[in-house]
Amino acid sequence: MPNTKPLSDSLDFRAILDGLGQGVLIFDSEDHLILDNVAARTILGANLVLVRAEGWKAAAMLLDAVREDRLSADEIRAKALRQAEPVRFHTFLSGAYTPCWATAIYGTGGAIYTMITLERPDWSSLTELMSTFRSEARMSITSTRGHAELIKQVLTRRTQNTTAEELAKRVLGFAGIMSVHMYRLELLMNLLHRLEVIRTGQLAELIRTNRKPVPLAEFVEDLLEDITENPLTEAPDPQADYRERIRLDIPDDITISASKQHLNDIFRDLLRNSMMYSEPGTPITIRAVPSPKTRSVQIDVIDEGYGIRENQAGRVFAPFQRARQPQIIAEFGYGLSLYLAKMEIEAMGGRIWFTSEENVGTTFSFKLLLWRASQEE
Repeated sequence: MPNTKPLSDSLDFRAILDGLGQGVLIFDSEDHLILDNVAARTILGANLVLVRAEGWKAAAMLLDAVREDRLSADEIRAKALRQAEPVRFHTFLSGAYTPCWATAIYGTGGAIYTMITLERPDWSSLTELMSTFRSEARMSITSTRGHAELIKQVLTRRTQNTTAEELAKRVLGFAGIMSVHMYRLELLMNLLHRLEVIRTGQLAELIRTNRKPVPLAEFVEDLLEDITENPLTEAPDPQADYRERIRLDIPDDITISASKQHLNDIFRDLLRNSMMYSEPGTPITIRAVPSPKTRSVQIDVIDEGYGIRENQAGRVFAPFQRARQPQIIAEFGYGLSLYLAKMEIEAMGGRIWFTSEENVGTTFSFKLLLWRASQEE
């Protein structure tokens, strides 16, 4: 005979709360802490004693630490009580930015409670991040110092038989290697900054603040001009015009709603990816197709490169992951740019995906919203 007991009669909700990996604090309408769990005790430590004694007032003081110009804990709680959706925010606990949620819970008899959940900081990703940074910085410093010393030796030990042309060739060779390492370090610093913005919860506000109408064809033309000054790859051929590889199929009348800086980073990531993983001289096409019905535009970056094996597809948008194909592993990369592009596109209300066939090519596609005149109001 099946068990007909209500679910609430067969479950121990205290055991469920204590089994969660997130810390849980529940306050009543009179600001008393009426429930907490094991994870909250671990995250807050001795501070939980104060919260139990003084209720929401003490919790708000903890949550407001190092918040500066962001919403206060009281404002976050009030917002959660006004709306049906949980409110996402960050706080600074035990030396780490901690992701949190504030949620309204409605009990029987009209009682309203506030639930605060605290996530445990992911130190493993920070460890990997700092390991990557230290390794790249150490390599760049060592290489630059060594090649600077070699340049000094070339200049001080030159003989009368050394021509100016030979001397320039040797110095330019060493300078080129130094430039590559500086390029890599600069690229990593930019990637780390973008990752910091995402992991500390600043991305949504930056997008909201910087969103504006962007004429797409004009934007891409400006981007291609900039590539001449700031190349996409680490060792560009001075004789090559990378613009010759890029073909445009973008109507002049498309205006999208986007943050120009984030859009710039996204395009550079996708174009760099296409150039690195395809043979020199093969075309790369940027195509835009508007959809008035959905008020969006689909942008495709199409290459005729090595392609991505089906069993490697799951690694493409994962942070610090790269496909394990020989042609891809042979190229320099950190495994971060496509993850960052995905997060930034989604923060602008879009989505990204790809289609690929090995030894035929890859198309990265993303959708963004078209600009509406009402957004200026």
